[in-house]
Amino acid sequence: MSLRITFIGAGAWGTALATAACRLPGARQVRLHVRDAQQALQIQSARVNARYLPGLALPEVLQVVSGPLSELTAGASQEDLFIIATPMAGLRQTLSDLAEVPSSVAWLCKGFEAGTGLMPHEVQAEVAPRMRAGALSGPSFAQEVACGQPAALVAASAHASVRDALVNAFHGPALRIYANDDIVGVEVGGAVKNVLAIATGLCDGLSLGLNARAALITRGLAEMTRLGMALGAKAETFMGLSGLGDLVLTATGDLSRNRKVGLLLAQGLTLAQAVESLGHVAEGVYSARTVHQRAQALGVDMPITAAVVALLDGSLKAGEVVQQLMGRGPRGEAV
Repeated sequence: MSLRITFIGAGAWGTALATAACRLPGARQVRLHVRDAQQALQIQSARVNARYLPGLALPEVLQVVSGPLSELTAGASQEDLFIIATPMAGLRQTLSDLAEVPSSVAWLCKGFEAGTGLMPHEVQAEVAPRMRAGALSGPSFAQEVACGQPAALVAASAHASVRDALVNAFHGPALRIYANDDIVGVEVGGAVKNVLAIATGLCDGLSLGLNARAALITRGLAEMTRLGMALGAKAETFMGLSGLGDLVLTATGDLSRNRKVGLLLAQGLTLAQAVESLGHVAEGVYSARTVHQRAQALGVDMPITAAVVALLDGSLKAGEVVQQLMGRGPRGEAV
């Protein structure tokens, strides 16, 4: 029996990873579920996702489908794999729809749920506690993965069977998949790096220099690690792909949407104007406040995150953010 992988959500990352999965050797059936039926027909006929990955021809073997998820889950087996490629806002409902599948499930979204402050695996524990699930994360721009350029990701889950399923499904010549049982650390890294990328974009947009950027990334990594360890993560996870790796990529890469938000805010655009100009979701905008609230509840000091929240809320201007961070009193580096 061939491996069957179903992607739920046809944004840039879901489409890119589905495309990459089709290129891997071995018998496999790959399906891309599109919520809007009209959009599904357009993608199916044109063989391109014009909204999110224009110019990229989709593999002929990629099946583009729409309709109720119940039609996709009917007859699902333990050997199947469901990949949730929705934004964080769509995770809870999608997990609920998949709650009874016997298959392994993984999500691609990064962030904390608005309102509850929960990480993805905590949302899953609430709505689908019996599910064998995990996260696929790490430093990855959709365009590069879709084009077959090399990348490395982390398959994180408390279940060895889920980690194995993700490695078997995606590990290949252009994608390396590393297994990790520290899902807390992997998810904290994936969420916080988006917030820090906004700060780094602001730094670059204000032309503060490479010294400032290096300091910001390094101190941001310290913030990320403090929060992760307070939540039960392993310190070493933050020195890996889903911590330092994803932070460096998102904070410095020109394809980073979160970094772009910081750049636009530095130019004087309002938050609404910056978000509208992207045309895609920048998860850091939506998770910054939630990250900060969770840190406050734990007594974790995250000054860069706090400054980003103040910037997004409009209580601080771009230049004032720098003054606030540079005006902090001296302390030891390990603090």
